[in-house]
Amino acid sequence: MNRTKWRNLKNEWLSNKIGIAASVVLAILVLGAIGAFLSPNDPNALDVLGKLKPPSANHWFGTDEYGRDYFARALYGGRVSLLVGFSAMIVATIVGTVVGVVSGYFGGWLDNLLMRLLEIIMSIPSFLVMLLLSVLLKPGIVTLVIIIGLLMWMNMARIIRAETLAAKEREYVLYAKASGQGAFGIILRHILPGIVPVIIVSATNNIASAILMESSLSFLGFGIQPPNATWGSMLTSAQGHIMDAPYLALLPGALILLTVLCFNILGDILRVGLEPKLVKR
Repeated sequence: MNRTKWRNLKNEWLSNKIGIAASVVLAILVLGAIGAFLSPNDPNALDVLGKLKPPSANHWFGTDEYGRDYFARALYGGRVSLLVGFSAMIVATIVGTVVGVVSGYFGGWLDNLLMRLLEIIMSIPSFLVMLLLSVLLKPGIVTLVIIIGLLMWMNMARIIRAETLAAKEREYVLYAKASGQGAFGIILRHILPGIVPVIIVSATNNIASAILMESSLSFLGFGIQPPNATWGSMLTSAQGHIMDAPYLALLPGALILLTVLCFNILGDILRVGLEPKLVKR
């Protein structure tokens, strides 16, 4: 990307107070997840006598039904949720970009084949596929990343294909073809640099989607297995204590909401700042 686009992005971010606030909140959440090991409490240490204590100076988020420190579990759970979100985004971005660029650039029978396969996969309910694969495969972070990443690449592939169809008709690409450059050289030197903004925006939105998918799977018990925590599994454990300890559901729910909301806000800023077709009014 050229300097003008970076300047536009910077100006858009600085002029958006909500975007700055979202960046600060995300930074706090990420730093909290990275520094979870600094917590003085063990997230899996049981204390039956101290169960269901409300938030206090000793336990900022209170304790759960087993007396485990809820703040420590939220930190470690955030580490898993964010790790799955970023990793699944990388998988989806790589697969979606490769399929979209190849399909859009070469066209013909290859384009028809890839798009028909994509439509068949998209016709299958994603959540049903997630549940089936989670049951068949061994639970764990790698399994979650693979499942979620391979279910999110389709929309990105369609977006990248459309951008590639437009990019390959531009004058500099036509000139590169006429000068005898190879197909993959043109893709790497001319097509991909031109669609980087679209890739970045789509990737940002995929992080939020991946976190929601991971939370849903963990909520249903198909994600990371106990005693390890994720924000979704913490919601599952809180179901039986909605009336006597509502904070058990409110706190992880608020963390999921904040994270997804912040990524969506930053995604909108990236979209306006990087995509040249969009003009802020």
